[in-house]
Formats: sequence, structure tokens, C-alpha cells
Amino acid sequence: MKDALARPIVLDLVGQIPKGKVSTYLEVAQAAGAHPRQVGRILHTNTNPERYPCHRVVHADGRTAAGYVFGGPGKQQARLKVEGVTFLGEKVKLRQYLFCFPLEKVKR
Repeated sequence: MKDALARPIVLDLVGQIPKGKVSTYLEVAQAAGAHPRQVGRILHTNTNPERYPCHRVVHADGRTAAGYVFGGPGKQQARLKVEGVTFLGEKVKLRQYLFCFPLEKVKR
């Protein structure tokens, strides 16, 4: 799927992730019918982080994004911590904070 077609789907999904939860590039990609790297590219060009909270998307192992566009991984961690997300070392505790998209939203 081309980025232009995937963009509105990815952003809509990211906008559904509630405060205090995270999703992964893989989870968003699977729900959107896209590739995880494509999700990363789309989020890297996000111009409205309040509506589309890209700081809530992390790697599949819980790491934050090294290239977090709004201040780097330290800023991403800080934003998540403000929302109540806790870390084990440098990784989000995914078992506790992972948001799963409702099945009707998944574009498989």
C-alpha cells in the first residue's frame, strides 16, 4: 500500500490509542494493512501530535523510537511517563500497557 493511501488509516488508528497505553509499529501496521516501517515513515511526518499521539507507538520489544521527531527518545519516554506508562529499563512494560485495536478496525 502506498504511503498516501496508508496515511489516513495509520493516523486514524494512532488517534485511537488512549492515554496511558501504547501500541507498536507492528500492531498499527497489521491493523492498517501496511508495513511497520511504513508506519514509522508516516508518523515521522506527523504534523499534529495532539490529535495523532505518535509518542504512544513503540517498537515491538517496548523500546521508544530513536528518531522520535518531537525531541528524541528521552522526550517520548517523558511524554509516556506523564500519561502513567512505566518502563523496565528503557522499555515500556508492554504486558501492562499494550493497546490492542478492536477486531473490526483491523484491515487484514
